[in-house]
Amino acid sequence: MKKLIVLIGYICWAVIGYAQCTAANEAIQVGERLTYELKFNWKFIWVNAGEAKMNLTATTYQGKPCYKTELLCVSNSKVDFFFKMRDTLTCITTEQLQPLYFRKGAEEGSRYTVDEVKFGYRGNQCVVDQHRWRKDRNPYHLEEVSDECVFDMLSILLQARSYNPADYKVGDKILFPMATGKRVEEQTLIYRGKKNFEAEDDTKYRCLVFSLVEYDKKGKEKEVITFYVTDDKNHLPVRLDLFLNFGSAKAFLKTVKGNRHPLTSIISKKK
Repeated sequence: MKKLIVLIGYICWAVIGYAQCTAANEAIQVGERLTYELKFNWKFIWVNAGEAKMNLTATTYQGKPCYKTELLCVSNSKVDFFFKMRDTLTCITTEQLQPLYFRKGAEEGSRYTVDEVKFGYRGNQCVVDQHRWRKDRNPYHLEEVSDECVFDMLSILLQARSYNPADYKVGDKILFPMATGKRVEEQTLIYRGKKNFEAEDDTKYRCLVFSLVEYDKKGKEKEVITFYVTDDKNHLPVRLDLFLNFGSAKAFLKTVKGNRHPLTSIISKKK
């Protein structure tokens, strides 16, 4: 179930540049509020697993006006008996969407972990200061300097939603480095093309489809998440299919408020 924590952060089509790490904001605005319904496949039966909420607000960080994004994922009583999840993610970016700070507090089963990342910039280099705390273990700390932009799982989403994927071809791979709290790892996304998706409320969306993949030691590809984002200026994730070690899960957009642009990707909607 811990894959549910990163599912939204992987929804992106990033073009990674030099470590200025800023972007023109074309998709988001303060006041955007998203909620998702989480479902889990248990012995061939799909059960409601919980809810995720993501909110964008204005804040001040190091004396400058910034954006604060918070993501809360909570499992419900139906799944708590075999896997309890209470995870809170927070990221702070500049108004140009440059990552400054990230924190993830994750209660997953009997384990509680806190990851904290601070981002600094020296010329065209990105300085990534990472800490991890876990019960009954020594704290972990690592500082890395990169010539590339480095993101966390929320700031990459904020930037990527503003990019135009019009030039992508089916099968294109997009690589980007991400701080995990313990190291910087390169992630791989594959563009699968366009597909219509009909939500449970009978709203049909025109979507762009992407896959997050992993590779084993032999280079064999393994699909981790398949996701659908609206083919409009918002680029909102509306559906995610997660392939876990012990089953599968899905997340569906339930409500959206404060979106910056009209949802022109809606093909039809129940009256």
